Amino acid sequence: MTQDLSRENFERLDQFITSIHDHEKTSSLIKVLYEAQEIFGYLPKEVIFFIGEKLNVPTAHIYGVITFYSFFTTKPKGKCQIKVCMGTACFVCGAEKLAHDLAAEINLNMGETSEDLSFSLDAVRCVGACGLAPAVLVNEQVHARVTPKDIKKLLKPYRKAKESKATGSEIST
Repeated sequence: MTQDLSRENFERLDQFITSIHDHEKTSSLIKVLYEAQEIFGYLPKEVIFFIGEKLNVPTAHIYGVITFYSFFTTKPKGKCQIKVCMGTACFVCGAEKLAHDLAAEINLNMGETSEDLSFSLDAVRCVGACGLAPAVLVNEQVHARVTPKDIKKLLKPYRKAKESKATGSEIST
């Protein structure tokens, strides 16, 4: 995800929209929003207006879809996106304390993104991994039965990547 409002990214989105058959355009809003978020990293107002114009869909309708589906975001997200499952099974197994400890470890509140766009922290309703409770997603990778003592180990590779980027060195995995 690039979080880049460059002309090239708008051209990529335009090509994607153009590739959709005219009779499918009005029913393809979710597909277009997904592609736009993949290209831009989030859905800023400029992109939303662009999509509305290209699909001939009212901007209010687009905002309604974006706010209904938790996958979509109108704010930039961090390179390392951490999502703590707060579904019933995870909650019962300690997700609330886990979320609190994660927030303290990366100095963010739920729903926030670090200023340097390194980390985002969100609570989600359910990740469909109830047997692995409490579950944490880091960039779509599920981590099972996470406890507060696992937090530093869980974050270590992402902090290493951030540090190596800051010093200009590469890490190998």
